[in-house]
Amino acid sequence: MIEVEHVSMSFGTFRAVDDISFSIRTGEIVGLLGPNGAGKTTTMRMITGYLEPSGGSIRIDGQPVGTGTKRKIGYMPESAPLYSDMIVADYLDYVAAMDGVDAKERVPQLAKVCGLSEVMHKNIGDLSRGNRQRVGLAHALMGDPEILILDEPTSGLDPNQVQEVRELIKKIGETRTVIISTHILSEVESICGRVIIISGGKKIADSPTEELRAQETGKDEVRLLVGRADAATLKAALEGLSGVASCSATAEGDKTAATLSLTKAKDERPEIARLILEKGWDLYEMETRKNSLEDVFRTLTAGGNEK
Repeated sequence: MIEVEHVSMSFGTFRAVDDISFSIRTGEIVGLLGPNGAGKTTTMRMITGYLEPSGGSIRIDGQPVGTGTKRKIGYMPESAPLYSDMIVADYLDYVAAMDGVDAKERVPQLAKVCGLSEVMHKNIGDLSRGNRQRVGLAHALMGDPEILILDEPTSGLDPNQVQEVRELIKKIGETRTVIISTHILSEVESICGRVIIISGGKKIADSPTEELRAQETGKDEVRLLVGRADAATLKAALEGLSGVASCSATAEGDKTAATLSLTKAKDERPEIARLILEKGWDLYEMETRKNSLEDVFRTLTAGGNEK
């Protein structure tokens, strides 16, 4: 259990984190989101004990963050501090020695878990970005921590590498508490069961991922492709439906495309289909665009600290 209570952090006159509170239960995978400069990395560093808060308290399993709790936490910063001139196996042996871990037992385990078995003989500097991230994960996991904190774990990876690292994080999260800071919102939706959003140093949202995505239901859209209806007539008819907030329509060849913004969570498609049928028009396509986490993020952080 991680408990963050009224925590603040100031650097001179600048307050990077401003009176935030939250708790994370054992076994949760939580996404920590926010614009650049919002205070995410500062918050993560305070949880790990690298920074001491200017105010408030942080507890791990009821104990103040300190020497006794640091061994419970594995931390991988965005740019993992690896020795590029070392062989992977030698580097992990070195990390094991620093952590007081039996390298002969632990290093082979991590090589298998993190998918490093095929590159253990290579120099870290010769590895792909994806494999360097895997080495960074192995480093963070060396002490078998109960809590894993990852800062932009898939930054700079190609799509295949991103998917591989995501699957690895999911697997690791089956037995650990994981906090992920990332700008890739699709990553949060695919991995995290809960989202905490910080903007301007303040916590502005804390909710299960699905609930957070559903809170801005007015942004749901329906897109149509209709035949035998001109744009102005189709627009006027659709705007007459009670669940439609606004509508735009444009000609596309011999058909008309329309985009409807809905006012509530009710599924308006049956009403739309009935209207088109009653008017004697032809319905070629109907597509619903549900509100995304990206939509919610933009709405909540508009005007936040972008420094």
